[in-house]
Amino acid sequence: MAKTPASAPRKTRTDSLPERHRAAQRRQKSREAQAPKTPASGGAVQVSGRRQPETLPGEQLAKPGREKDMGLRPRFTAPGYVGSGKLAGMAAIVTGGDSGIGRAVAVLFAREGADVAIVYLSETADAEETRAHVEAEGRRCLLIKGDVRKRAFCEKAVQQTVKAFGRLDILVNNAAFQLHADRLEDIDDERIDLTLQTNIGGYLRMARAALPHMQAGASIINTGSRTGLQGSKNLIDYSATKGAIHAFTKALALNVIDRGIRVNAVAPGPVWTPLNPADKKPADVRKFGKETDFKRVAQPEELSPAYVFLASPVCAGYITGIVLPVTGSVAAI
Repeated sequence: MAKTPASAPRKTRTDSLPERHRAAQRRQKSREAQAPKTPASGGAVQVSGRRQPETLPGEQLAKPGREKDMGLRPRFTAPGYVGSGKLAGMAAIVTGGDSGIGRAVAVLFAREGADVAIVYLSETADAEETRAHVEAEGRRCLLIKGDVRKRAFCEKAVQQTVKAFGRLDILVNNAAFQLHADRLEDIDDERIDLTLQTNIGGYLRMARAALPHMQAGASIINTGSRTGLQGSKNLIDYSATKGAIHAFTKALALNVIDRGIRVNAVAPGPVWTPLNPADKKPADVRKFGKETDFKRVAQPEELSPAYVFLASPVCAGYITGIVLPVTGSVAAI
């Protein structure tokens, strides 16, 4: 595949950035004045002015789970985050971008000046909501529905993105499948294929399709997991794929560094997304995240700045091949 020449960077919307910055600072100070500075004994840790939920409802969703059906909606708008043009004129693909971490990443990428293509499996209503938020940030958003397990789809998704935006600078591999199992013997071959082909096969295929269109300064960010760092007794196949993603990140980083392309990963801990109430029992949902040192689950907006950091050449231009843990616990590695 021939390289597509990069189009000239477009000017990102500023809307009087200094005034926006001052307004955001005022909002942040107001929130900080209302927020407790230290957690109550045994309580959850809150370190920002926007107090995050500490108690989760014991809800359950049908797979694959729709964000719009959640009683407690995940937080993804990051109102205290002020964009500064870190990704101005760039174009990104976010797989699994219809909800959860992917949605939060898409919104902040747009706030930093990037156009975003959202790749999603089936949840069109969630994808449309994500597009509305991306466009509200003043950027273009392309929705691409399909299955990353299919080579032809991955190649088509990349081609559609390049045609629409004229370039491709960032790939976020984020689509995932998980299902708990008590024993390895309970996981049949169909389930093994689904987990592996979605979680690691899809990452390989999307990266392979994207790389011919990427130039120096581009980056790939893979979503790993704390389960890939420490395992999970009831997510054996999922943990295996996340460990593979971490190794893939390091191997690909070595492979493409001479092309000026960086490859990194984020390893989230427990995050409130549709993935978990669509898999866990209600009693387990209520306890989700309590095992962390923060004693609460993370919200997607607490993960998305890490993706901005790794995507931005001005922030992470000398960083490649790392797995950045955002787990809410000490000694994640």
